Amino acid sequence: MKLFHSAQEAIIRFWKKNHITQIFLLVSLVFILLTILFFAFMASRANVQTLKDGLSQATIIYDKDGDIASTLSTNRTKGVKVEELPDHVKNAVISIEDERFYEHNGFDIKGIARAFIKNIFALSITGGGSTITQQLTKNALLSPEQTYKRKIEELFLAVEIEKHYEKDEILQMYLNQVYFGSGAWGIGSASKKYFNKPIDQVTISEAALLAGLLQSPSALDPYQNYDRAINRRNTVLAKMKELGKITTEEYKTARNEQIKLEDGGGSFIERSYPYYVDAVLNEAIGEYGLTQDEILTRGYRIYTEMDQNLQASLEKVYKRNALFPRSQDPAVMVQSGAVLLDPHSGGIRGVVGGRGDYVFRGFNRATQLKAQPGSTLKPLAVYTPALEQGYETTSMLVDQQMEFSSYQPENSSKTYQGEIPMYKAVENSVNIPAVWLLDKIGLAKGLDSLRRFDIPYEKQDEHLAIALGGMHKGVSPQQMAEAYSVFANKGNRAESHFITKIVGPTGKIIAERKVTTKDVTSKKVANDMTAMLLNVVETGTGQRTKLPNVQIAGKTGSTQLPYNDINGTKDQWFVGYTPNLVGAVWLGYDMTDRQHYLPNSSSDTVVPIFRAIIEQSLPYVEPGEFETQSVNSQLSQDDHTEKVIKEKTEEVKKKAQEIEKLIVEESPKWKQTIEKGVQILIDISGKVKEKITDLSKP
Repeated sequence: MKLFHSAQEAIIRFWKKNHITQIFLLVSLVFILLTILFFAFMASRANVQTLKDGLSQATIIYDKDGDIASTLSTNRTKGVKVEELPDHVKNAVISIEDERFYEHNGFDIKGIARAFIKNIFALSITGGGSTITQQLTKNALLSPEQTYKRKIEELFLAVEIEKHYEKDEILQMYLNQVYFGSGAWGIGSASKKYFNKPIDQVTISEAALLAGLLQSPSALDPYQNYDRAINRRNTVLAKMKELGKITTEEYKTARNEQIKLEDGGGSFIERSYPYYVDAVLNEAIGEYGLTQDEILTRGYRIYTEMDQNLQASLEKVYKRNALFPRSQDPAVMVQSGAVLLDPHSGGIRGVVGGRGDYVFRGFNRATQLKAQPGSTLKPLAVYTPALEQGYETTSMLVDQQMEFSSYQPENSSKTYQGEIPMYKAVENSVNIPAVWLLDKIGLAKGLDSLRRFDIPYEKQDEHLAIALGGMHKGVSPQQMAEAYSVFANKGNRAESHFITKIVGPTGKIIAERKVTTKDVTSKKVANDMTAMLLNVVETGTGQRTKLPNVQIAGKTGSTQLPYNDINGTKDQWFVGYTPNLVGAVWLGYDMTDRQHYLPNSSSDTVVPIFRAIIEQSLPYVEPGEFETQSVNSQLSQDDHTEKVIKEKTEEVKKKAQEIEKLIVEESPKWKQTIEKGVQILIDISGKVKEKITDLSKP
């Protein structure tokens, strides 16, 4: 015990002798000072002088070339001038949101202290304590996250804003961009939405109701929660009376006033290329963390991968009703979705998500659909991994009725050839060889291939039926186009996307995409798949896609109806590509039943639609050439070479026979000549010998 006390006293002496407390305080103060300087410096760099212009501007969507493709504007962008607002409107908002608005320099110490204590007791960042200037800062310049870092940024930026704008300018910016619920941005739109009157005609009671909505626009929506909205209105009126903004008599009159709601339309949204623009908003919200309110109120500049020519041509095709099957039910239209993307960058060049009427950010069948892909999945789940395992495009596959552990698929034609080369199985979309081949290489290989192609599947999908596109949830045209881009891009996959960059109203880059690609398969395998998919268009199920002097590779697909007594299909697909453009088209009904289904095959319906899309795109896309030829062309060349070799061989053989015949015919003459020559040599030899003998005599 004495040892413990001695150690404690030693520590205390050391602490006092070395002034640890003062050092700790000094370090803390230096840290706080540096933090303040850092945030002050960052705030000073923000171009807040452009804030007013940015908030009054529409968000602009740019295409891949940096040209304006669309403006995303609401009637909020015009807004109202603060001079047009009645005093009771301004007073209602200031009283409940920031009662010392005209007194502080951007932040309110009392409000911050009150909010800080509240947050401590809540053990989390619950908000509160923000002035109107801070709320403007948060809505216009910062993300909606609730962190102390963001709150500090908000405070310093608010001070910076107060340096550059008058109080009434700040109030005007705030009231014109803030959300009042029910699709109404800005107080002018809110007045139309709830009362069908201009803002300068609202009563004190109505002004208080609008001001009250700012706390929670959805929860206090008077169309949905009238009593809660009225209670909040009464709270605002009481605060106005407390601050002397209205008299007791005005308070009583306003509180007793019966609010009559009348929907005058509120905000409206104008934009060109609605499906593409809405897909851009979805990506900005889902991937980059922005909110719809931010995008519609901050005057962003969003740079995209859109090709306006391709987008316009795609929309033109979808207006040609004669291209699409006629529905048996006039009240329900056959639906479709299509996407075009650059296989090298993954940039989406054009998208249409449906036919007929379309609402703001409605369902997009090109990007949000989940449908079974049918036979378009075969190249991804079966034939690519098979080629990787050493199979060739000409490898023979089994094509006969068989059962795979109680799973018994069948060919759509109900005919079987015994065996068939791989390229023919792909070309004619034969089912049994695909299932047999997946079983041979192993289901795990097929599932691994789907993961590399970024095709999502469920636990229930881990079955041989996935060879034929059997999936519980399915895929979208965007996902299929991205997957097939691998074949056009030498085995690499670039993630499909709409946005390349987002710039805020002050010029700050909010987000910027870095293009990255992933290796999916080898260049040889990609080329082999392209060679087989070229066959599909040349002589297979996709022949009606064929265009003169244009290389198109692709695959048809369809899914069965759940009714055995009806001959038809549920979903129809064509996914195809040229060297520089990939497209995917889905066709079907949003809800398939006995009255709503497709009676024809994909070759008769969806294939001509894809052909029209590619035909319209030709003037705007570099044609290019594949590094391979169709299997048909390759085999034709092989046959030609074999024929030439055979002809040359026959020619050489014929010449040899002619020489042999000549030798046989001339051999007697050659024999006599040789014998005569030999005799002459013998005679000459005899004479020489005689001469030598004569010379040797004495």
